[in-house]
Amino acid sequence: MKIALLDSGIGLLAATAAVRRLRPDADLVLSLDPDGMPWGPRTPDDIIGRALTLAEAAAAHGPEALIIGCNTATVHALTALRARLEPDLPVIGTVPAIKPAASGGGPFAIWATPATTGSPYQRGLLDEFADGVPATEVPCHGLAEAVEHADEAAIDAAVAAAAALTPEDVTTVVLGCTHYELVAERIRAAVQRPGRPPLVLHGSAGAVAAQALRRIGEQPAPEAAATGTLTVLLSGREGSALPTPALAYAEGRLLYTAIPAR
Repeated sequence: MKIALLDSGIGLLAATAAVRRLRPDADLVLSLDPDGMPWGPRTPDDIIGRALTLAEAAAAHGPEALIIGCNTATVHALTALRARLEPDLPVIGTVPAIKPAASGGGPFAIWATPATTGSPYQRGLLDEFADGVPATEVPCHGLAEAVEHADEAAIDAAVAAAAALTPEDVTTVVLGCTHYELVAERIRAAVQRPGRPPLVLHGSAGAVAAQALRRIGEQPAPEAAATGTLTVLLSGREGSALPTPALAYAEGRLLYTAIPAR
């Protein structure tokens, strides 16, 4: 089994690690775009073009499914990628976990990039799944960039700033950018209020990994032998290693635990 993932940067690590945990025997192809990142400030057409280039580089390796490990790329490029690649190659997007967060009924916050916060896309999800449930959109200035570079001081500052914008009665936080899942426990520590119930965090990585397996008719097998290989493409270049900052996170280190990169 071979599964590919794409993103402008290391935000795809969360979904990649989730796939690795469900299927240690799966070969993984990671297609990143260090030459073009960050994608957030780019135009939708530019994001679509870059995502198609990354997807085609990954598709050349013969994966059975392609995961878009990025909220921004999913918003702008999912339709184009599916039109280009399906039905031969199933494409799975990443959607903020607003539906499960709203199902709890309590007030929740959505941490997202400034570009996504207040966007018609995110507002549409709120209208569809959270009608009547108190929800606060929190713009996280600089957090994705800080995570991408594993800049500890910048991560702490960005998390603290977003936590200050999060209402005290919030019981749940939706991690609306895949980068944020890499620092989930730091977010939990910053938002958890003394005397309040344990904060619930909702990411997308686990659901995306499970959906990819369903799309190709496979079942989770976490007990399988850890024989899966890792191929990294950087802006289409083969024979690369993950960017060094990836190893600052448990998800990045997990990918190298059982078998070296190819």
